[in-house]
Amino acid sequence: MSKTDTNLMDAFAGESQANRKYLAYAKQAEKDGLPQAAKLFRAAAEAETIHAHAHLRLAGKIGNTLDNLKDAISGETHEFTDMYPNMIKDAEAEGKKAVVQYFGFVNAVEEVHANLYKKMLENEGKGPDVDYYICSVCGYTHEGPHDDKCPICNAGAAAFVKSE
Repeated sequence: MSKTDTNLMDAFAGESQANRKYLAYAKQAEKDGLPQAAKLFRAAAEAETIHAHAHLRLAGKIGNTLDNLKDAISGETHEFTDMYPNMIKDAEAEGKKAVVQYFGFVNAVEEVHANLYKKMLENEGKGPDVDYYICSVCGYTHEGPHDDKCPICNAGAAAFVKSE
């Protein structure tokens, strides 16, 4: 990989993290009763997304949809088979019980994501016309409305929001 390719991927990571951070800041600004600050954070987050997508495109990392599904399966599988299990062990060793619990939730959700991507790939990207509902506590993703407790974190049905 060339230095420029490495720089593009480093820039992609930085812009992606800035996007998520600014969206979290926007939520906090709303809670703090500062809607104009929230608007600014959301605008900057949108700009960071533009940058991140351009970096990823310039790095040649966006393929056709079937290749992208395969890449997503690979990434999610790595997360639930290797990355999060190792992070859970580290958090356990450090006595970080809340982190252990949340990493456990996320680990389970990543496997759900991998399976949803596999299902979509099996259908060559032409899955059923369904909406996805996300648990706002742990990120569990469900095909269609979910009127029961989250099977991962046990949050109530009210925690589910329709994905846009």
